[in-house]
Amino acid sequence: MAGKSKKTGKRGSGEGSVFQRKDGRWAAKITTGFDPLTGKQMVKTLYADSQKDAIKKREDYLVAVKTGTYTDPTKATLEDYTNRWLDLYVKPKVRESTFTKYKTYARANIFPVLGKVEIQKITSDMLQNFYNEKAKTHSSSTIAILHQLISGCLKHAVRQKVLPFNPAELTQRPAVKHKEVMPFDKAELDKFLETAKDDYLYSYFFTMLYTGVRRGELCALRWKDVNFKAGVIIVRESVNRIETYEGKTKLAFAGPKTENSKREIPLPAEVIQVLKAHKVKQNEQRLFYGDKYQDNDLVFARPTGQPMEPRNVLKRLKNILKRAGLREEVRVHTIRHTFGTMLGQAQEPAKNIQVLMGHADIRTTIGTYCHATLEDRRRTVDRLAALIGQGKARSGT
Repeated sequence: MAGKSKKTGKRGSGEGSVFQRKDGRWAAKITTGFDPLTGKQMVKTLYADSQKDAIKKREDYLVAVKTGTYTDPTKATLEDYTNRWLDLYVKPKVRESTFTKYKTYARANIFPVLGKVEIQKITSDMLQNFYNEKAKTHSSSTIAILHQLISGCLKHAVRQKVLPFNPAELTQRPAVKHKEVMPFDKAELDKFLETAKDDYLYSYFFTMLYTGVRRGELCALRWKDVNFKAGVIIVRESVNRIETYEGKTKLAFAGPKTENSKREIPLPAEVIQVLKAHKVKQNEQRLFYGDKYQDNDLVFARPTGQPMEPRNVLKRLKNILKRAGLREEVRVHTIRHTFGTMLGQAQEPAKNIQVLMGHADIRTTIGTYCHATLEDRRRTVDRLAALIGQGKARSGT
């Protein structure tokens, strides 16, 4: 009878009841608990076209709840969910440069392909195909970032009971291939320093060589964090040109990427001498420009005191390399890498190198700088041969 409601027999507490509505459809009501704010009973209603389907929906729901596999239905697309996840949960925890990079990568790479797909319809095969196609035109490191975004978003969806599991965890990505950075050898280093002596950024490159500080960290170093008496510098922040979500760029100062990047680094006497001479020249520039000089307390700045453009450091480096006749593939990071490599060759403990380089994970330090050279391996083999020889002598063979 269409005009009356039909109910099935009573069920256990929390299992709900099934009844027919006045419009002819069937509904299953299940008590899900009590509202902690109002104290009122909360009820979930499932709808179906028949009593049989309503009962099945109720049973499926109860099983899913008991097994922890229940998910709330949603029509949200991957683009909708990713943007909300980034804005609400990621943005407060990362630097502005990192957040805008994530937004840009998602907008340029993920959304055009997968953005309009409902998040509950995303499959591992779909994601695997996405990675495979991207691998044809993008580097493994780029794909690693895309996977980090997709998997992070889907993992959050699992925590919010939107997905029963994370399909991205079932995919395979190409291994990240790090381009090997060849440090300066002794002859190259001597030639570089000799050629750079008359360059405005000589003190910058000299300081990097003796401290291993990153390019953006040196560009953000302030005189208040240089202690000549104690012979240390304190790395507190970094400056880089970042892309905004609107597609523009700007220089942005921010704290280092990780807590390990905030560090105190001892200064050798040679660096103290070079920095003191640099400060004298900077004071002369301050007097020369007068009111036009912008005092930001930066150790390495433009002649007018304005923040130095990190990417312009590479241009100056290229000019020095050309005049010195050194290899063109050298980058600013090569100088920092030379510092770390020399520490490794001096057999410094990995923990000391990690702290000085500001690495978050000691495995990065060990994998990059604590490898044995051919000479190290030769000495090891020679020691083994000597031990074998001693053993033979003792045994009389």
